Amino acid sequence: MTTPRIDYGALFAAAPSPYLLLGRDLVIADVNEAYLRTTGRTRGDLVGQYLFDAFPDNPADPAADGVRNLSASLHRVLATGGPDTMALQKYDIPRADRPGQFEERWWSPVNTPVLAADGSVAWIIHRAEDVTAFVQAREAHHRLPAGGVADSREESMETELYARARELQHLNDELRRAHARERKVALALQEAMLHSPDLDRHRDVAVRYLPAAGSLNVCGDWYDVADLPSGGFSVAVGDVVGHGLKAATVMGMLRSALSAAVRAVDGPAKALEVLGLYARSVHGALATTAVQTVVDPVRRRIMYSSAGHPPPVLLHPDGSGQLLDQATDPPLGARPEHVARPQAEVRYTSGDALVLYTDGLIERRGEDIDAGLNRLLDALARFPRVSPERLADAVLARMDVSGGAPDDVALVIVRL
Repeated sequence: MTTPRIDYGALFAAAPSPYLLLGRDLVIADVNEAYLRTTGRTRGDLVGQYLFDAFPDNPADPAADGVRNLSASLHRVLATGGPDTMALQKYDIPRADRPGQFEERWWSPVNTPVLAADGSVAWIIHRAEDVTAFVQAREAHHRLPAGGVADSREESMETELYARARELQHLNDELRRAHARERKVALALQEAMLHSPDLDRHRDVAVRYLPAAGSLNVCGDWYDVADLPSGGFSVAVGDVVGHGLKAATVMGMLRSALSAAVRAVDGPAKALEVLGLYARSVHGALATTAVQTVVDPVRRRIMYSSAGHPPPVLLHPDGSGQLLDQATDPPLGARPEHVARPQAEVRYTSGDALVLYTDGLIERRGEDIDAGLNRLLDALARFPRVSPERLADAVLARMDVSGGAPDDVALVIVRL
């Protein structure tokens, strides 16, 4: 028996509840018939419009907070990748038959993300049940003379439920504010842990760090730039398994150890060997990946070694990119005994760019890593001659992680 093909567009259009489909920019992409009937609008009125241009706050109501509350909910969906159920909302809407006038409306909204293959939010489904008739009927009932004990008991129960709902909304607002403060503190901590004094002396280096979507900004990815006694400088990135404060603590220890090692030993491979030995004594450090490079500006060469990390890219001015994948070894602690790590070198010319990153930039669920590498090479090829700062922003945008990704992202770009 052949299963009939489901027309999801027809299902959306015929759904009895009012639905609105929003892009990440909160522009209305589609709307179903129930929503049009409920709001008295046409598709031409809404599709392609910014949500809050189509539905602004009622200017005649000084207490109107519908735009603020709905915007906060939608941005929580974008940040967390999870659905957000809102408390009962008073959100008046413009009258289609009387321009400039608004009519009172009460809604019970739910905002649900539609995720792309990489786990990021591609769309938001906004469902808004119109409960205006219920709210107005309740208010009218309360204005009537009491009809006896039953009416009094019913009114008492409704008052209690409404008070509890308002209390829950207040507590949710407090929790969100506390969460925002925690994120701010976490971000300051992460920035302090990643600060590199030597980085300030390099004008042709751009760095970016993006925490995983929904995290508190404290994660296990790191980058480092260090000036060396030889006159060259080193660039490294690494990735500790996991997220949160525990991963960040391990990250801080390993980053400091590798930064010290590359200054004290000869070459990136030796530095990773030292880091591997140290990692055996740090709980949570095993399976960490890292790549260490050393740039020699006199001989115009890059020496590199990788411990299970995605390969750096040497981007040439003509847009071609070279993967530095000739010195790859397992992650830290993957072998039971100490083994010397491989090292390779490559020549560079003036105008080349060295690009290091963590796997959150290229890896997507259900996709081969080669597809991610090819996508990165394509993104780099489009902007081979721009400044490192502009290139970093362009790459993050092309890789679709500017607004957050399922995993942390660290990115370093050096113009050579």
